[in-house]
Amino acid sequence: MSKFSLKINGKTLEVDVDDSTPMLWVLRDHLKLVGTKYGCGIAQCGACTVHLGDNAIRSCQLPVSSVGDQEITTIEGLSENGDHPVQKAWLEIDVPQCGYCQAGQIMSATALLKRNPSPSDEEIETAMNGNICRCGTYVRIKKAIKMAVSETQNA
Repeated sequence: MSKFSLKINGKTLEVDVDDSTPMLWVLRDHLKLVGTKYGCGIAQCGACTVHLGDNAIRSCQLPVSSVGDQEITTIEGLSENGDHPVQKAWLEIDVPQCGYCQAGQIMSATALLKRNPSPSDEEIETAMNGNICRCGTYVRIKKAIKMAVSETQNA
């Protein structure tokens, strides 16, 4: 076991875990940040997406030992009151059906908009590719991302 000091959602948190422990399990089991979901365990579905710095990454395959001093943002840390433009658009468009994949979808969408505040349809599809929604809400997801773009540009 090793001690790690991690910057998560603007706070420094300490954990004592094996170096190879995936960040997903550090977040869920050790820090009780359960908004990040387990989907496949092989980084293929996107349910476990968090931000490492400004990049959307799959936390199920990210060993805690590789995080270093980079900031991690989870769905819980995206906004204090759930009022990030993407979160607001998600609610307005009524994106979630079962909701299981939505935290990962939102984290991928916010990372996209951070690096590209006005993405084309093709750029949205490329960025969201690999975030699987078993309920098939892809049309609403794309519509919500476009709404968030519009709200951000009009703010």
